[in-house]
Amino acid sequence: MFQIVGLVLLFGMVFGSYILAGGKMGIILHSLPYELMAILGSAVAAFLIANSMGVIKAVLAGFGKAFAGPKWKASDYRDLLSLLFLLTKTMKSKGVIALESHIENPGESTIFSRYPRITKDHFAVDFICDTLRMMTMNLEDPHQVEDAMEKQLEKHHHEALGPAHALQNMADGLPALGIVAAVLGVIKTMGSITEPPEVLGGMIGGALVGTFLGVFLAYGMVGPIASRLNAVVEEEASFYKIIQAVLVAHLHGNAAQISVEIGRGNVPSDSQPSFLELEEALSAIPAEA
Repeated sequence: MFQIVGLVLLFGMVFGSYILAGGKMGIILHSLPYELMAILGSAVAAFLIANSMGVIKAVLAGFGKAFAGPKWKASDYRDLLSLLFLLTKTMKSKGVIALESHIENPGESTIFSRYPRITKDHFAVDFICDTLRMMTMNLEDPHQVEDAMEKQLEKHHHEALGPAHALQNMADGLPALGIVAAVLGVIKTMGSITEPPEVLGGMIGGALVGTFLGVFLAYGMVGPIASRLNAVVEEEASFYKIIQAVLVAHLHGNAAQISVEIGRGNVPSDSQPSFLELEEALSAIPAEA
């Protein structure tokens, strides 16, 4: 929502101030199609050259993510803590064998099925199940498990940030491409040097539209969208850090409720449930679960 308001303000303030100062939109509108073709078209071409198909598809999906915000809401963090509570409690009270059916086939698990939004995230489910599977194979050193989980998180985070980095690279190149378009406009103007001053003035103004568009698109649109996407990915990464915190705390011998309380401390402040809210969520879990 704020991103849409920001875009409206961006266009309103930039072009509004230009018009109020006596600027004529005719020169910009006349040059706009050609300058956009030269600048935005070459930026897209460079983007295609520099990135793999996976990153390109992720960038297209990333535009929606930048406007929609993080996919994890406050209720999802509460559900994650409840899920981890059930898993660690089962492991502590019934042993690792009781967990095998849940981690080998989470799609049919009575524990995982209670939290459908989490089970739709393949990385979250695989991350939980792979870690618990290591524990069932007698890898019980908390430091080794934490190190293994950290490597998985780093790999996933690096891949998730790929679209934001690709967009930022495009933003960094747009001002230079704007100069390229402006230079072409100057070359065209120099070829018509015998024209009257009013004609040359319009041609030079059109050439400068290229420089304007390159800077405007870079710092007003593409760069901020890349920054927003980066922030969304960073916030979503905290969801997986909670899994690491809870499972490592469990390996240190803490009770299930203590482990999830440690994980609660890793929840972003805007979505963090209070101690009482988490207590109520855990109390609401049926005894048979």
